[in-house]
Amino acid sequence: MLLHDARREARLNEIGDIILLEEQDRSRWNQALIAEALPLTEEALRGAPGPYALQAAIAALHCQAARAEDTDWRQILQLYDQLERVQPSPVVSLNRAVAVAMVHGPQPALALIDPLGGGDLEGYHLLHAVRADLLRRLGAMQEAAVSYKRALELVTNESERRFLERRLREVGSMNQSH
Repeated sequence: MLLHDARREARLNEIGDIILLEEQDRSRWNQALIAEALPLTEEALRGAPGPYALQAAIAALHCQAARAEDTDWRQILQLYDQLERVQPSPVVSLNRAVAVAMVHGPQPALALIDPLGGGDLEGYHLLHAVRADLLRRLGAMQEAAVSYKRALELVTNESERRFLERRLREVGSMNQSH
């Protein structure tokens, strides 16, 4: 929790809009909290780490990257592989697919995400938002727009709603320019 709390101030801009992790000003992260949490995370990983230790290790890797492009996505994917074995769930599978996209690209991640739809996550806005983002990255703007619209039907948080609306407008304008 310390690692998530350390990034809290950088998650929203001055009007309450979401700032994606890769776009956050990392100088706004609370380095004292990160420094306090890292040894605790290392200690928790000794032996057979449980789901909370693995989640903390994933957060630690994000916090240790000075820039978004320095993030060790291969290590994060390995941790998600472990987490999926220790605590299998559709949400863990969705998060693992995001890591797959960062390591191997959007197409293999999309192949992992598509089976999650229609199941427990069909009503989960983040499933559709992630699918939309992967489709956007692949250049499939019309399909991305459909997924953004579905995410918008399900989202309840206003800052997330504004983010999804912006992305929907972006894919709409990209679609018109092609």
